[in-house]
Amino acid sequence: MFVVSIAALKRNSAILRQVKEAAGCHLVLALKGFSCWKAFPYLRDDLDGCCASGLWEARLAREHFRKHVITYSPAYDETDIAALCEFTHHLDFNSLSQWFRFREQVMAHPRFLNGDLQCGLRINPECSTGQTPIYDPCVAGSRLGITADLLAGADLTGLSGLHFHTLCEQNSDDLEKTLEAVDEKFGRLLRSPQFTYLNMGGGHWITKPFYDRERLIRLVREARAKFGVEVWLEPGEAVAIHSGVLRATVMDVFESSGHKLAILSISATAHMPDVMEMPYRPDVFLVDPAASDDKPAVMLSQENYHLAADPSAPGAIPKSLEASHTYRLGGPTCLAGDVIGDYSFPRALRVGDTLVFDDMAHYTMVKTTTFNGVKHPSIALQHEDGSIEVLREFRYEDFESRLS
Repeated sequence: MFVVSIAALKRNSAILRQVKEAAGCHLVLALKGFSCWKAFPYLRDDLDGCCASGLWEARLAREHFRKHVITYSPAYDETDIAALCEFTHHLDFNSLSQWFRFREQVMAHPRFLNGDLQCGLRINPECSTGQTPIYDPCVAGSRLGITADLLAGADLTGLSGLHFHTLCEQNSDDLEKTLEAVDEKFGRLLRSPQFTYLNMGGGHWITKPFYDRERLIRLVREARAKFGVEVWLEPGEAVAIHSGVLRATVMDVFESSGHKLAILSISATAHMPDVMEMPYRPDVFLVDPAASDDKPAVMLSQENYHLAADPSAPGAIPKSLEASHTYRLGGPTCLAGDVIGDYSFPRALRVGDTLVFDDMAHYTMVKTTTFNGVKHPSIALQHEDGSIEVLREFRYEDFESRLS
């Protein structure tokens, strides 16, 4: 079961509200990171709206968040544009070819003519600051955003905003480097009266304890003053971070080639794909009815698993932190690599034990699949009084109807 804490969501959104008010900017929820719409009422007062990655997310924002809608997609078709022109407030394009294809249609729409609809262009400042290549849109040959050289001499009639999104789980020092590149390559455009907004995208870890929020506030204020534009931020993870868990049941325990293995009721590939894509390793808690409180497992990486016996080996986990029972946790699918990781626990795992994976609300529920027909976890909200409201339980009919 996915369980999302309303109290944690409200704690995050309160921090975001303080930041946006201090910086004088707008801040929206990125639905690609968190789109559990039954939780929207608890975020709506603090945030300015949502950003969407296409028509369906935009519709979700309009119907359930009911505030400002920003839409960006690497490509649209005629049906997308016709529908989005009716309600989105920002419509950002990925390339000049897409903009030129739809410019006449968009600019003739009454909402564009009266100013309710504004259009922007995603830019690529060619400034890589992240560590994970799959999440770097600034690599050479990137399909996301347009580089400055391609804008030289281009007819930009109808555009009023620029949009960049280059960060992923990063601090504001990386935003500062990115803004320097944006100013160097696109500052001339931003300073012209034609451009009225700058979207700084997401990937800002604003609600993390170590995040330098004062620097972010300063950077936003400086950008507003320097370019004379409205600034928009669109975090997803920062809204939902540390607000949800995924509860799993141990289905089997056995040994293979000297490794202890535990098969769980949840799957990395089907239910928590960031474990394989990012890569991301969540904290795990063993719910032990015999204990006075739940104790977190000591997580061992693949490397540390083999090094742990030698305390002097580089990267070895100190003996004081090791628990006595280490297991490789895996899912119930046929994929050989459906492995969450190696973890140590204070006692031997048993069939029927409950394990709780932390930080499973963002970029998890939005990516789940029904691969192998594995049972999909239910989705629930935990209210501030501790009560659990089950929002959705998935049944065989959901799996059956998906591809029919």
